[in-house]
Amino acid sequence: MNFDSDVLWAAFGLMLIVEGLFPFLSPDGWRQKMAQLLALDDGQIRFFGLACVLIGVLMLWWLD
Repeated sequence: MNFDSDVLWAAFGLMLIVEGLFPFLSPDGWRQKMAQLLALDDGQIRFFGLACVLIGVLMLWWLD
């Protein structure tokens, strides 16, 4: 894969846009979801993190 730094910055910018939409549009809902996330145990959080990593790797592999 020919990787250009502009692509990395564009991806980072898009990630910030997506991550910022929910707290911007619904701060109360975002706060409630964060409280629910804090209530999860370590195993659940690790599973979610692993699933995100694997999905990201599969997406990059598929796009290559």
